[in-house]
Amino acid sequence: MFLFITFLIEGISYASSDSLTGGDNTYVVVKGDTIDLIASKLGVRASKLIEDNKLQEVKRLKTGTTLRYNNLRIIPKTIPSGIIINIPERMLYYFNDNKLVMVFPVGLGKIFSKGDTKWHTPLGEFSVKNKQKDPFWYVPVSIQREMEKEGKPVELIVSPGPDNPLGRFIVRTSLQNIHIHETIYPNSVHRFSSHGCVRVLPKDMERFYPLVQINTPGELIYKPVKALYHNNKVYLEIHKDYYNKYPNYEDEVRNQLEKTGAIQRVDWQKVERAIKERLGTAVDVTKY
Repeated sequence: MFLFITFLIEGISYASSDSLTGGDNTYVVVKGDTIDLIASKLGVRASKLIEDNKLQEVKRLKTGTTLRYNNLRIIPKTIPSGIIINIPERMLYYFNDNKLVMVFPVGLGKIFSKGDTKWHTPLGEFSVKNKQKDPFWYVPVSIQREMEKEGKPVELIVSPGPDNPLGRFIVRTSLQNIHIHETIYPNSVHRFSSHGCVRVLPKDMERFYPLVQINTPGELIYKPVKALYHNNKVYLEIHKDYYNKYPNYEDEVRNQLEKTGAIQRVDWQKVERAIKERLGTAVDVTKY
């Protein structure tokens, strides 16, 4: 028997069991929305939004339009309390008192490197060291060098305010120069566009910031493939291997399916289609 919890983020309803979160949902377009911004808010692909809603004109979205989307996901790792960030998924899971409290999209480190500098978000365990409202941004030397190479004015310190890339809230972690912060670039969320930090939409950060406490544990993990046997169905969730850590991708798919203990229930044609599409949401690959 699975316990389902429903909670709201930015007016979006999420249903969660102990293994799955999300599902079929709707989103109402608000003023200022673009298809890319909506995709960032929901943590889904813009192209899938366009396809599922048969949108002909995406440059002019009418306010009040209801869009259908699916964000069914397999929870990548469950912990009693703390933060899990799955890099290929670009999603943050926050747990407290053995419950999944929040799930929201994040922006992470750039895929491609410039010169000798890599901006990948690192893997590993961490803890929350402190948090701050209206922070100053002390620009890391590596980013100063990038500014110089790109011919931009080199900034050393950025004061709090609307032009500060850290936004209004920052949660600092024990990983060097890797922090969770609000972003002033909402379209960069659910993308790989940061210098390693974890970017969060304002509405999500407003709720997350007061919940998270000093010394909260966390972990940055890398699971592009997730599989689950749940309620007599086999689910498979595949993301692109953005940081190129899995040379034998199909082997990892089979490995995760075997771990479900229900590989005999798998429809391999559905699996092949899932590998090809890599939708980033959980799909039913059960053989009926």
